[in-house]
Amino acid sequence: MVEYLVFELMEKLNNIMNLQTKKISKDNFSKFGQLISTQNIESQNINEETTKSFYNLVNIEIYGDDKQCRVNIFKSIKRIFPLEINILENHPLSSQAFIPLQKTNFIVVVAPVSDKPDLNLIEAFHVSPEEGINFKPKVWHFPLIATENSNYLTIDKKDSENNIEIYNFQNNDKIFLDYE
Repeated sequence: MVEYLVFELMEKLNNIMNLQTKKISKDNFSKFGQLISTQNIESQNINEETTKSFYNLVNIEIYGDDKQCRVNIFKSIKRIFPLEINILENHPLSSQAFIPLQKTNFIVVVAPVSDKPDLNLIEAFHVSPEEGINFKPKVWHFPLIATENSNYLTIDKKDSENNIEIYNFQNNDKIFLDYE
């Protein structure tokens, strides 16, 4: 009986994970989407040489009958850390871009495309000021994690009714994200 209780306790503890963030780059984020950045990107001078234009930074993907995208502004509240990561969502019919409207950091928590997210493959990325991200369709992710009160321009599918799948963590699965 004691061995069984010890094993059960160990099994419960094995479902607790502390997630560490890593600095995002185009390479380490590529399986989840695109880093939106002007660093190391060629620009064109336009408007009588008063503006540098950086073209084609992301691939906005829209699937289904209605292929229109929408542009939104999300007003986000600073998250409290450590933050429990208890759900993941994905958008099967479109990519989803997040572009901060202030100089602010934010964090994205992602898992690869699959029918059900593999919690052992979850990764967290720190996105620097003046950068954004674009999730590929069907990439599992936690909702926006703002490190301060901030606004984000978002781009996704206009007809969003069937464009979200939510996975609620089950049993004793617990993942915590810390940020300083």
